[in-house]
Order: sequence, then C-alpha cells, then structure tokens
Amino acid sequence: MSEDKKTPLYDEHVALGAAMTGFGGWLMPLRYTSDLAEHRAVRTSAGLFDLSHMGEIEVTGPEAGAALDHALVGSASGIAVGRAKYSMICADDGSVLDDLIVYRLTDERFLVVANAGNTELVARELLARCEGHGVVVADRSQDAALIAVQGPAAVQIVTAMVADDDVETVRDLRYYAAVPTTLQVGAGVRALVARTGYTGEDGFELFVASEDAVALWRALLERFGGDGGLLVPAGLSARDSLRLEAGMPLYGHELDTTTTPFEAGLGRVVRLDKVDDAGERVEFVGRAALAARQASPPARVLVGLKGLGRRPARAGYDVVLPGSGTKAGVVTSGAPSPTLGCPIAMAYVTPEVSAEGTELAVDVRGRPEPFVVVPMPFYRRGEH
Repeated sequence: MSEDKKTPLYDEHVALGAAMTGFGGWLMPLRYTSDLAEHRAVRTSAGLFDLSHMGEIEVTGPEAGAALDHALVGSASGIAVGRAKYSMICADDGSVLDDLIVYRLTDERFLVVANAGNTELVARELLARCEGHGVVVADRSQDAALIAVQGPAAVQIVTAMVADDDVETVRDLRYYAAVPTTLQVGAGVRALVARTGYTGEDGFELFVASEDAVALWRALLERFGGDGGLLVPAGLSARDSLRLEAGMPLYGHELDTTTTPFEAGLGRVVRLDKVDDAGERVEFVGRAALAARQASPPARVLVGLKGLGRRPARAGYDVVLPGSGTKAGVVTSGAPSPTLGCPIAMAYVTPEVSAEGTELAVDVRGRPEPFVVVPMPFYRRGEH
C-alpha cells in the first residue's frame, strides 16, 4: 500500500495543531480546533481550506472543446472563456467515474479539476478519450496548489489580496467564473481566482503554483486570522458538514460506479443533445446507456432526510419503513447539522417512499430513528 501524499501546506497544518487524516491518498487536516467552531466560522465569517489534494488536468489544443465533449457528459465546447461548468466523466455503462469542474481558460485551453482519489483515473481516461483530437492532456496536479476562502467575508478577504487593478473584476466575478490575477503576496503571486466552492456559501478558490502555497496561506492568516479575525482554518470535517447542509454530492458516497447522474438527481448535467461543428450528434462515452437510463423509471432516488430525533444517521445505515422495519434504502451521508440543529442525511430510497413529507426511519445501531423526506439543499444562503 502506498503512503499517503502530503500537500505543500502539510507542515503549516501540523504547526497549527491540526489532527491529520488520510483522505483520497493524501494526509489532510481533519480539524484544527473543533468541527463546530470551524463550521460556524464558514457560515458567519470565513473559513480557509487547503484543497491541494484535488487534481488539476489541462487539456489544450484547437480541438480541446470537441475532445472534452466526447470524453464528458456535458458540453465543454459551450463553456465561455473565463467560465466553469460542473460535469462528470462516465463509463460506457453510464456509471459515474468522477464528478468534475471544467474551466475554460482560453479558446484552446481547459482545466479539469478532479477529486483527489480519482485524479490518476481521470487523467488516464482523458488521455485515451482525447486521442485523435490533436490535443495535449497533462496532469498538472503536482505543480499546482489550491486554497479556498469560503464564507460571507470571502469577498472582503480575497479582494484585499488581489492587485488593485483587479479588485472590481474579482468583486463582480460571477458564480462559476474565474479570472487570472496577481495576489499581493511578497513580490506577487500569480493565481487563477475562481468563484466556486463546496460549502453553500459565497467564496473563492485560488489556484497557485505549489511553491507559492505556503506564502499565500501565511499571508491570509497573518492579515485576517488570529483571535477575533475574519478567517479561520477549517478541515475536512467542517467541509463535509457544510457540503451536506448544501446538498452537494461527495464522490464515494452519493456518486460512484454503481450510480448514474440520473439516480443522483443530476441528470441536468448530461447533454444527450450535444452536436459537433458539422451538426452531427456527439456519441460521448456512456451516451447510449444514459439515454436508456433517462427513458426508464428509476429503481432508486436520492433524497434528503431530516431527523425528528437527536441521533444522527451515518453513511451505510439502512433506511426502513416505520413499524415494519422493511428496508427501503440506504444512507449515503449523514451528520448533525450545526446550522439547523437537527440530524440530516442524504439517502437512496425506492421511488415509492421518495415524496416530500414521507416519514421513514433509519436503523441507528439497531434502533429505528424517525426521519422525514425533505427537499434539498437543507441550507440556502440568506435563508437561515
């Protein structure tokens, strides 16, 4: 078994007293102080995350858009320069190999951001699927670091760090858009600033060279951290509870090679109607299976569950019918919600019990706990 890798910020996490854990083949900070404090900081002020374990794969060339149209379920060629789109890479049978964000940096240059544990697989699949399109596929993960600032204070923090000429550009950046800029760190750090995130809050993700990560991390904490500061380092535990409240899927839980985008309620990212420059239908990998899946009634549906008691559901717990105990599904993610003050979960259940308001139970260590089906996301910014 290979040893977990370390991000460029590993020593910074250790110096801050973080509890480290293995995740996706990397040693990552689980928490620095407390899960609850870090979660609440993101909801009320801002959290600082190391996301350098994520994969960054560049696809470049005149036919890069067309190549990605063949490789992915979405329409990469339709992404405007400076914008990004959530997408997936599927197998021939329509199952999800990974969910991704695709950035179009120039007409002929795309950046595909993959989940940490799937980076090598995605890079290998893209290389194979783009063959014959005259493009270059390059895994830049070792050369790049990714730092996120998430929360209501993110705009104030990030605009204070960018070059003066770019302050308004960054402040006005649309959701799922990105712009290159220089951060005012040392002699200047080149960065791609993207208004994206995985917390349900406003925020930015900052792509920088690996060698610039420590200087940027320290500059952010020196300027905005400390007692009473706007910015708090946050670990994987807070990131997980934040994304769960926001109803965002996690690969390996809501998405994996046993699921299709349609089962996960993400059929909107699948573009079965893609056409190439000649007007011909794009037969992207997995299209036939996904078209058949769209036309078939679902065997299971991903739903949100809100606990009526105090005991939380956890991934892998059975969802059962109250009274009879008959299995009706399985929990994919679950935790107490710091914002809502009750347990929440995502689960795959049979269609018959998927309607909003349906009362169900979760088998929590041999005892049924009451839950009710609710719409997702559980949390929307500005509503709590």
